[in-house]
Amino acid sequence: MVVENYGASEIAKRFGVRRYPAIFVGDVLVATPKDFGFYGTGEGTGEGRYAPWKSAASHERFRADLARMVELTLAGRTDLARSHAAQPGSEGVATLPEFALPDVYGAPVSRAHLADRAVIVEFWATWCPPCRSTLQWLGKLKARHGDRLEVIAVAVESDSADVRALADRLGLPIRWVMGTPELARAFGDVSAVPTLHVFGPGGHEAGSFFGATPELHADVESRVDALLQKR
Repeated sequence: MVVENYGASEIAKRFGVRRYPAIFVGDVLVATPKDFGFYGTGEGTGEGRYAPWKSAASHERFRADLARMVELTLAGRTDLARSHAAQPGSEGVATLPEFALPDVYGAPVSRAHLADRAVIVEFWATWCPPCRSTLQWLGKLKARHGDRLEVIAVAVESDSADVRALADRLGLPIRWVMGTPELARAFGDVSAVPTLHVFGPGGHEAGSFFGATPELHADVESRVDALLQKR
């Protein structure tokens, strides 16, 4: 078994997979990030085959599919394995999607409120330890750029009371929103946290980042600085 960093995996690059987790047997793609998406179950053809991942039934379905692919590969039936392979989906999102919903305090949040600002949308969860430090860093980034930058923290698989309690405790100058299936799909679905999208003024995508990698802060800050220097 080989485990690769999803940012430095040659086979993942060959298949156009930029997120994690992705599972291969040999050079056959068994499962894509979207297959594990938090909101994938029942959301269209071929999406979210193993969602919700907390479900024992999802674990068993993945285990059976993986075992079948391993057996076919060991038997030399890679042709048959490839015929049942998963297909990589689209990654990221080209423009800031249209959306309108309340934040955890009841105030409206929508794309219409974000005109002429750079925007960071971060998907996170209360049970994700790396997300806490990422949120605090985003709060500092927002404070540094003021009204020229908006940061929206979208909670997935989290209790709304826990999210509001954390928001109250941290006191960060960001918008706290509860994720919905529709919102997750609008951003290309969510298979892992943290997932972060950067958009320039006008809504054009300027970068998507998956996971709390060592270079995340520097990469995002350089993107935001470049976007705001153009104004």
